[in-house]
Amino acid sequence: MRKRTLYRDPAELEIHLLNVQQPVSGDVGMFVDHDQIKQYHREQSLEALQPARDLLDKAGIPYIFHIGVGDPGEVIAHYAKEKGCDQIIMGTRGRGELAGLLLGSVTWKVIHLAEVPILLVK
Repeated sequence: MRKRTLYRDPAELEIHLLNVQQPVSGDVGMFVDHDQIKQYHREQSLEALQPARDLLDKAGIPYIFHIGVGDPGEVIAHYAKEKGCDQIIMGTRGRGELAGLLLGSVTWKVIHLAEVPILLVK
């Protein structure tokens, strides 16, 4: 019998980076066209993903990056299921437990919706 280890060779991993942008409010759509909004979401996502992309590039680890728009918790959980991900790794924002409960928390929503293990990094 082969012993299963927690460590896997990075070359065997398929890493997906996902950034989810909130949709713009309805009023903005009256003044800005769809392509401009799409470009805005892309720019914001690329900026948010850049530090992780830099680390992976420096380590020579391949990855795929994706941009989502919608409710972040729902999009993350749906994406993980759709892509058949084995695990979700995400950072926490550092809000206190009370603030997370009162304001709504992406982390809590992903924990409740996702069907795979989640690793939270502070």
